[in-house]
Amino acid sequence: MKVAIIGATHAGVFSAKQIKAEHPDAEIHVFEKNDTVSFLSCGIALWIGDHVSSPNKMFYESPESMAKQGITMHMNTEVLEAKLADKHLVYKDLASGEETAADFDKIVITTGSKAIKPNLPGINSDRVFDSKNWQNANDLKKVTPEIKSAIVIGAGYIGAELAEQLSVNGKKVTLIDGLDRVLAKNTSEEFSSVFQEAYEKNGVQLELNQMVSSFEDTENGVKVKTDKGEYEADIAILGIGFLPNTGLFQGQVDMLKNGAIETNEYMETSVPGVFAAGDAATVFYNPTQKYDYIPLATNAVRQGVLVGKNIEKNTVAYQGTQATSAVELYELAYAATGLTKESAAIKGVDAESVTIEEDYRPDFMLTTTPVKASLTWEKGTRRIVGGAFMSKHDISQAANVVSLAIENKMTIDQLAMTDFFFQPNFGQPINYVSSVAMAAQAKAN
Repeated sequence: MKVAIIGATHAGVFSAKQIKAEHPDAEIHVFEKNDTVSFLSCGIALWIGDHVSSPNKMFYESPESMAKQGITMHMNTEVLEAKLADKHLVYKDLASGEETAADFDKIVITTGSKAIKPNLPGINSDRVFDSKNWQNANDLKKVTPEIKSAIVIGAGYIGAELAEQLSVNGKKVTLIDGLDRVLAKNTSEEFSSVFQEAYEKNGVQLELNQMVSSFEDTENGVKVKTDKGEYEADIAILGIGFLPNTGLFQGQVDMLKNGAIETNEYMETSVPGVFAAGDAATVFYNPTQKYDYIPLATNAVRQGVLVGKNIEKNTVAYQGTQATSAVELYELAYAATGLTKESAAIKGVDAESVTIEEDYRPDFMLTTTPVKASLTWEKGTRRIVGGAFMSKHDISQAANVVSLAIENKMTIDQLAMTDFFFQPNFGQPINYVSSVAMAAQAKAN
């Protein structure tokens, strides 16, 4: 079996490794137009803020380590043409310019996503930085120690983290977003308001509910114009979001309107023998029970593994995702899974939610910390569709618990009576996950 894998971020790397594990005799060719693989881009803000021990550790594989596993790596190589029905590729060595054509038995599309970069005047200035890949990270790391101010555009996870790390390192930060609050697509208002207070306490200038219209170089930096004002800083950083990088395959496979490639539960596309995974593909979103586009490394890793397990025959079905994620800003941890009440309404799910706040362990302990917990459920069925937690205490695993509950279609009633241990070092007689489920019961009844 001769397999071509186009792209070597998380989905591509895990596809290649799993195919080799399942089929040691397979001939696997990975095509990557950059010179690195497996970069953990979620660590860019941490690296900028000097919280990374070594940038080399932000890669869990290298072209050399992949080659030692028996995988043929075509680095600095761009696929120019892909005839998916024929399993035919034309690719170019970017160093030599040499073009090659080859046929394969299977093709795996793991081309990832591309940063949204609107065609705005001045956006290609040397003082406007992207925040997507290894080269972007290097460019930012070189310039940020010398700057005194920055404008961050986009208040999703990436922009929020960049703004926080720059501010705690003494930079004057302006955070701009088109929505009316930070992390609006990731949190409900009661959580984002806590973060907004933290930004303001740390000197971050929040400029929300406005759209950027242009960039203009100044004598010492860059001016960003919006529909509501003008802002100047040494640099601007884009963190607007992502779209599937699938232009090469348009018209050949079924896609969502945004270009995300649709697959079945075994990661196979509408073209037999062609698979897709990661940021280039759709996911099955368990809270809505529908296919969606949610670019997350966790989704990419699991889908890559599934490609390897199903490359020859249907073996292991995709369990779907809850899009569980987390962020830590100003020592406040936030972890969430599934839908908020607001996002449920957008997705067509008739849902209700409740939020509580209580100390994570008994007050007789010498120290304790409050936890804000939220649960979202579908009206009528009482099926859990989302949960969120915030605290200076580590609440990350609570989101994983609710993620499991969503995947297994548990109700608020079942979660309220689920067995969680009690020991005063770790929790209350009624764990806050159970407490919020009980609060949901009381509101629903």
